Amino acid sequence: MQNPLLAPSANPYQWPAFDELTAEHYLEAAKLGAAEQRTELQRIIEEQSAPDFANTFLALEASGQVLRRSMMTYFSVLSAHGTEPIRAIQTEMSSIFSAQEDEIYLNQALYSRLQAADCSGLVGEDARLAEQTLKAFRLAGADLDEAQKQQLKQLNAQLSELSSQFSNRVLENQNAHAVHFDSADELDGLSSQALESAAQAAKQAGHAAGYLLPLVSPTQQPVLESLTSGEARRKVFAASISRGITENPTLQLAADMAKLRAERAALLGFANHAEMVLAQATAPSTAAVEQRLAELTKAATANARKEAEVLGSIAGHEVQAWDWKFYSNQVLREQYAVDSESLRNYFELDRVLVDGVFATATKLYGITFAERFDLPAYHEHVRVFEVFDADGSPLALYTGDYLARDTKKGGAWMTSLRDAASYFNERPIVTNTLNISAPAPGDPVLLTLDEANTLFHEFGHALHGMFSNGKYASLSGTSVPRDFVEFPSQVNEMWVLDQQVLPGYAVHHQSGEQLDDETIARIRAAGLWGQGFATTEYLAASVLDWAWHTISADTVIDDPVAFEQQVLADAGFDAEMIPPRYRTGYFQHIFANGYSAGYYSYIWSEVLDADTVQWFEENGGLMRENGNRFREELLSRGNTRDPLESYELFRGRTARVEPLLRRRGLVNAE
Repeated sequence: MQNPLLAPSANPYQWPAFDELTAEHYLEAAKLGAAEQRTELQRIIEEQSAPDFANTFLALEASGQVLRRSMMTYFSVLSAHGTEPIRAIQTEMSSIFSAQEDEIYLNQALYSRLQAADCSGLVGEDARLAEQTLKAFRLAGADLDEAQKQQLKQLNAQLSELSSQFSNRVLENQNAHAVHFDSADELDGLSSQALESAAQAAKQAGHAAGYLLPLVSPTQQPVLESLTSGEARRKVFAASISRGITENPTLQLAADMAKLRAERAALLGFANHAEMVLAQATAPSTAAVEQRLAELTKAATANARKEAEVLGSIAGHEVQAWDWKFYSNQVLREQYAVDSESLRNYFELDRVLVDGVFATATKLYGITFAERFDLPAYHEHVRVFEVFDADGSPLALYTGDYLARDTKKGGAWMTSLRDAASYFNERPIVTNTLNISAPAPGDPVLLTLDEANTLFHEFGHALHGMFSNGKYASLSGTSVPRDFVEFPSQVNEMWVLDQQVLPGYAVHHQSGEQLDDETIARIRAAGLWGQGFATTEYLAASVLDWAWHTISADTVIDDPVAFEQQVLADAGFDAEMIPPRYRTGYFQHIFANGYSAGYYSYIWSEVLDADTVQWFEENGGLMRENGNRFREELLSRGNTRDPLESYELFRGRTARVEPLLRRRGLVNAE
């Protein structure tokens, strides 16, 4: 059978033939695609006509389509359904991609031809493509001499291999650290559905009896809100926080990667890896990021200490890190009459998705959705929807893969299988992947309020990809600076508790009753509770990321645990009370997923987000004209122009930080 990746798929929107694809197909297509692109690059170099935009920049943009198709498809599947055969080829696939990047960006003849092309008359997206392409070459080392380029290639290859190892070990550790309990009495506080799900997980993992609580990516585990036994909470927390330290260690991999990144940055003329990352970001300098993190840390930790006093008074003793979620949930129940566990009954997945997420998008942007059952998926839980624009024309395919499984990495994310790129006559296929605990057979999928928020968040990324309206794939959709990419997704979270949205989807899955207005009001009133904890654990992870990636090339870190502890203490964090959202040993964002020196971007983007939410509120909220403006000036633009220029054209001014400070409870509301 011919490899389905060697030519564009005949399926609608070029949907991949997942029912035919094997690991061998991905690897073969990557190898053949890389060779084909090298031939295309040589053709550009040997072109007899004088270099111009069409025969250099556009020819480069159009090259490597087989490789691009295979890599986009493979890495989407690897993260969502990394079976043993798929994971077995990860290192080789990553090496092919890394080597091809070097083949392009360290090719002196190609770079010289791009530099020689006269682009002075270009405007709009053409000018942006030329500018961004040359910038990418410079940052990738195109100006280095040959000896330096060889050194850079070695560093890139090492980093690619270590990143693959880190990713694989984190998934293995997450599965291996699932916590087994013999008795249901130990799990008092969990719902009957959660208990049944845990019993099912234990059987699937090969246990003769008992209950298994799988872990999710962050340090704090959702079950800690409900378990009444302090010892059970401690056991789950200890399993979570110890990942990667002893058995199947990841810490040294992380330290090695940080050092190699520092060496690469030095080779490219930067003081450290963070400075190199900011060369393609909206943040103006490392000092600006450090100042923002320090300012927020001081206020957030002060709030967290006040919250700890409240929790201690309820518990009757000083709370430990594994107690925080449990007693915080008690505050919500007792002071705000909000019970996180009972709220699940009102957040059934399909209602949240269709009557919440989709309905909001229809009201804001006029788009509609129709589920398709004719397209083969990589797993039976994957759902595919065709998205139609307000005029009824086909817009995109949206894929939802919501349930956790042991072949899926932790967390939640959006990826693209195809981009919006008119130059390729290509329409977007975007995916949202979450890790909601699978229910027992026959039970509904019930979400926490946080999981409902995550669904809205990830769909904000999907909108960014689906609404992209540009010519070139490299400037399309979410291909924006890292500290801007979270902005549209964070804005979409504003609709979760919106008074026009929530009543439509918050419906009891058994009685059919809507969540009552009084409870909704209490949920909103409780919004500031816990912000000290949430902001602190996030900032601790951001500071940890920043510390790993501001080391110099000659720094030697012999003890990664001690390094982590010292960094957090120096920054003013009490990691015993509130550990970082991710510790080094399972911090996939920065050691496997492209967020190195970029985890700060969530709070950086949230400045824009909070300011945008204020704009929506000032202009009538959930209205088509507001959605259309946001789509036109921001969501559709991708990186076709400077994202901050897009923001200022949308908002009419630069962003202000005050809305964020009020939202996070870091200043008193005016």
